[in-house]
Amino acid sequence: MSLLSESLPFHPEVQEFWNALPQGRFLLRACRACGRAHWYPRAICPHCASSDTEWREASGRGTIYTYSIMRRVSEPFAIAYVTLAEGPTIMTNIVESALEEIAIGKAVAFVVGGRKNGEYLPLFKLV
Repeated sequence: MSLLSESLPFHPEVQEFWNALPQGRFLLRACRACGRAHWYPRAICPHCASSDTEWREASGRGTIYTYSIMRRVSEPFAIAYVTLAEGPTIMTNIVESALEEIAIGKAVAFVVGGRKNGEYLPLFKLV
């Protein structure tokens, strides 16, 4: 169990998402009624209000919608909004990539990020 789950128990509605990350899987919630995926994961579809939703394995592909590079820190890093191939846009970090190569519209792929305290996060890298 990660330190994050010990200190902040996940709501049952999103537990499956967090459980999949350490296995290298990125899940999205999708609606069976309208067919659209949505982010953040929740049981009720924000597009059509249907409760007929399910977990689906995401492709792990997307493009950078916008980004910002944090340079006034000891280790510069990039934070970005990534539009997934499935449609939703999520906030994340761009990792394992040269900061000067990051640009709007660039293709990215999902990677699992493990932090020092045992948390797992959905991150992306340039492809």
